[in-house]
Parts: sequence; C-alpha cells; structure tokens
Amino acid sequence: MELTWWNLIPTYFDGTAFQIGSFPVRWYGIMYIFAFATAYYTLWKVSQKEKLSFTKDQLDSLFTWIIAGVLLGARLGYVFFYKASYYLSHPTEIIFPMVQDDFGYHFVGISGMSYHGGLILGFVFLYIGAKKNKMDVWKVINLAFLLTPLAYTWGRWGNFINGELFGEVTTSAIGMVFPLAHDSTLANPVLHHPSQLYEMLFEGIILFALLYNLRKIPKLRDKMPCLYLMGYGLFRFFIEFFRRPDAHLGRVDLFGMSRGQTLCSIMILTGLVWMIVLFYREKKKVQH
Repeated sequence: MELTWWNLIPTYFDGTAFQIGSFPVRWYGIMYIFAFATAYYTLWKVSQKEKLSFTKDQLDSLFTWIIAGVLLGARLGYVFFYKASYYLSHPTEIIFPMVQDDFGYHFVGISGMSYHGGLILGFVFLYIGAKKNKMDVWKVINLAFLLTPLAYTWGRWGNFINGELFGEVTTSAIGMVFPLAHDSTLANPVLHHPSQLYEMLFEGIILFALLYNLRKIPKLRDKMPCLYLMGYGLFRFFIEFFRRPDAHLGRVDLFGMSRGQTLCSIMILTGLVWMIVLFYREKKKVQH
C-alpha cells in the first residue's frame, strides 16, 4: 500500500504538549482550556450584541459552575456509562490519577471522559449557576446550547492529536494510520476512518452553522437546546457507524447499537419531545 501525506498525518503528532518535570501536559487537557475560553468569549460577545445585560461577574461565576459540571460529569459519565463494573472495583481510580502496583504508586492520569456525561451534569450546573446569579435562565440555556458546538470542536481536535477514538478499518483513501491502533504498523499499515475529524466537522462546525442560521427563524429562536440535542444526536448516531466502539463494549446495546448510539438515541427523543412541549405551550398561550 502506497501511503500519502494525508494517510500519515496522525503519525506526526505527539499527544504530550510539554513536560513539567516528570509530569506530562497533554494536548487533550489544553483543548479543554481552549473550549471553555471559546465558549466564554463567544457568550460574552453575543450577550453584549443582544444587550442581555449580563455582567462580567455573573459570567465568571456562571462559567465556574459550567466548568465544574462538565469536568465532573464527563468523568462520571465515562465511569458509569462505559466501565461501571471496573470502577466499582477500583473506586479510587475514578478521581485519583495514580495506581498502585508491586513497585508502588505511579502517575497514569485520569483516563476516560464521556461527552454525554459532561452534557448532562454541565446542563444541571448551568441551570444552578444561572439561578444563583439571578440571570434569565432560559436565555442563558438557549445561548449555551447555541455555542456548545464551537467548544466541542476543540475536544475532538484533541482526540485527533492524541490519536485516540479513531474509526473502523477502511480501504478508502480518506483513511489514516493511527499509531495507537494495534492492528497497524508503518511496515504493515492499516487505515482507519479519522472519525474524530468527522465529528469535529459535523457535530461542531456544521452543527453550529445550522443552529446559528435556524436561530434567525422567529419560531425556532428560543429552541436551541431542542435543536442541539436532535442535531448532535443525529450526526453522532451516523458517525458511530464509522467510529470504532470501545473494545470492552462493542456494539452490544439494543438492535446492535454502540453505547454512543444508544445515548444519542435518547438525546434525539429528548430533543423532539422537548420541542413538541414548547410548541404546545406556545399554542395554548395564543389560544388564551
């Protein structure tokens, strides 16, 4: 197989950005900083443009809540959605980045974050933060879901740099060689779908563009959470066919779905029901 520069892109990256002593700082962790900074800056600019009168102190406090919710939720989501039996047997590894073996403790980092867990607890903490800061809760939630795809884009780029969460094997020229894929070496290369880039494009950039333009329609302007849940759920559901599922889980959920597809199905249904309820309430208001 003759490889092109495109096929070899993942081999050019190192997941470690730099070292502080013996402590490695990973690009994926840095992407969380970029994600939160992007969301904060964009929310601040949009709130100014639309004269929502949110103060900097309110936004600072709100984002403290959001960051705590997303990080805690992403970790707990991975623990309970993907490896519950393991972590129930090793509870200290849920939040303690060290493991003990015959040679003592050594640093391994916290491995495993779940988007769906971060979404759930991030939403809960967003609601609490908005209430605590006496902000218009629905306006905050509506804007937050509009801007979430921009922040999410950084996370998938971090996955790509790490060479993790790659896709299924493919013979297509779009495939890439991922060093972490145990079935592939440069001597005997096997191409995998760069599913992180698919997700970054569709669930991040394209979804944001769709939401931004749909928000211009008066009847949809205040329904960003519903549209986001359905849009992300649909994009992710179909991309999961190209993304390799967790090895210890496979595609064993209902109807042969991956765990990600199961969670996305719930997202789509939640968004759809939420949308119907909002339209029903608006109709009743008009009738009265």
